[in-house]
Amino acid sequence: MSGGFEEVDTRSKTERLAELAEQAKSCSACSLSRTRTNVVFGVGNPEAPLVIIGEGPGQNEDSTGIPFVGRSGILLDECLKVCGITRKHIYICNVIRCRACQYEAGRLQNRPPTAEEAKACQPWLEQTLQIIRPLVILCLGSPSANAIIHRNFRMSQERGQWYESKYARHTMASWHPAYILRMEGEAYSNAKNDLINDIEQARKRVILARKEPPKTSLFDE
Repeated sequence: MSGGFEEVDTRSKTERLAELAEQAKSCSACSLSRTRTNVVFGVGNPEAPLVIIGEGPGQNEDSTGIPFVGRSGILLDECLKVCGITRKHIYICNVIRCRACQYEAGRLQNRPPTAEEAKACQPWLEQTLQIIRPLVILCLGSPSANAIIHRNFRMSQERGQWYESKYARHTMASWHPAYILRMEGEAYSNAKNDLINDIEQARKRVILARKEPPKTSLFDE
């Protein structure tokens, strides 16, 4: 645009995210595009002040195109409900938008995404956050915390602490529901309670963040 003025995108966040999600369907930036059924882009309220970011989709998510719909999703929804939150109040996505998997014994099995796959998917995550501009981000699991807060994040030592990241002024990490589901007995109960408490802290932090003066973010630079 001439005159030294930037063109302002007047579309709603919903429209901009929908367009971005449509573009992601044809992404072939890494080899995961060859084994995916669906790109699992994100779900929830684009106007939400709170974004929850996990690691990546599994088989159920790959089949439906929706993040957190298997056992992990059921547990996450239970923990959100305790805090008076539903998916319409937040936005949920993952660091990786396609299922990371490999063939074992003749069938596809989930595996952790590689650093190269996470790097290839990073533009989709950054563009998503640029559109939503959340006040608070809750990372679920170390891979998400590594991407959003800082590298080599130590979940056992740094979970539940607040950090300022380039994506949001208030950022915290908690246990991933899939990690909790691998536990039993008291360990399961304790980890689940940790996740509930961290979600509640994120909810309270949103209330405080709404009262803070606006801050220039990475996306304004």
